[in-house]
Amino acid sequence: MGSNEAPNISNSIILVLVALVSVTNGGDIVVYWGQDGREGSLSATCNSGLYKTVNIAFLSAFGGGTQPQLNLANHCNPASNGCLSLNKDIKNCQARGIQVLLSIGGGAPGYSLSSSKDATNLANYIWNNFLGGKSNSRPFGNVVLDGVDFDIELGGGASFYIVLAKTLSNLSKGGQKVYLSAAPQCPFPDKQLNGALSTGLFDYVWIQFYNNGPCEFDANNPRKFQRSWNQWTSSIRAGKLYVGFPASPSQSAAGSGYVPPQVLMNRVLPFVKKSSIYGGVMLWDRFNDLQTGYSRNIKPSV
Repeated sequence: MGSNEAPNISNSIILVLVALVSVTNGGDIVVYWGQDGREGSLSATCNSGLYKTVNIAFLSAFGGGTQPQLNLANHCNPASNGCLSLNKDIKNCQARGIQVLLSIGGGAPGYSLSSSKDATNLANYIWNNFLGGKSNSRPFGNVVLDGVDFDIELGGGASFYIVLAKTLSNLSKGGQKVYLSAAPQCPFPDKQLNGALSTGLFDYVWIQFYNNGPCEFDANNPRKFQRSWNQWTSSIRAGKLYVGFPASPSQSAAGSGYVPPQVLMNRVLPFVKKSSIYGGVMLWDRFNDLQTGYSRNIKPSV
């Protein structure tokens, strides 16, 4: 008769669809490294097998005609070429399929952009010293980073980050792709990065759902977080959007916004995974993640 074959075909189709949805919603974990000497080496971070992307933080001084400066806390001193030792670490990470990005900005004053020329100069500096260009003063040696992360929380010249993003994107044409990411605050629109994000050039956007009460996740009022996430996913053209949280309840990680792993897995991820551009979870930072084991606890569910 052949009547028994139809249910089997239907069941096969259902299984394939379920598998596709699972693959589509499978997220990655992104972490920031570089601001605490106690967090261990970059190689150990990548060798942990926990992260898909590591942001080296930060290029913390630039703009206004000043020489850009790298600040990696107690890890190394770029002024004495002390960060050349990271060359092997970065290559190790990349050999493992982990993207390594240079994060610019951060939460401390010392950077801003005052003109389009300022932005173009910074783009050229980053290109020549960290990406596919050439310079005699490359802090990490000949290794080529995978991209640039915009963690712009302070400073002025928001409109000039549009120029920076476009120039970096143009510099990479015809060569190795430069991935662009951004870490905006969750109140929408982000006053520093909205213009740059509106270009549609960013591959990844990891939204900081911490230190921002009106849009943080609150177990007693989850709708404020949900409204914020929906606004971001419906308004920003980007490759993938990530939810960003502190990896520890410690005040040294963030003033507010910590979400326990079980709460993240049971109440946050099921909601955000509904978006077709969900990318995963961003954590601040490697040191705090080491203290709590946060990423290990959530990895099966991300």
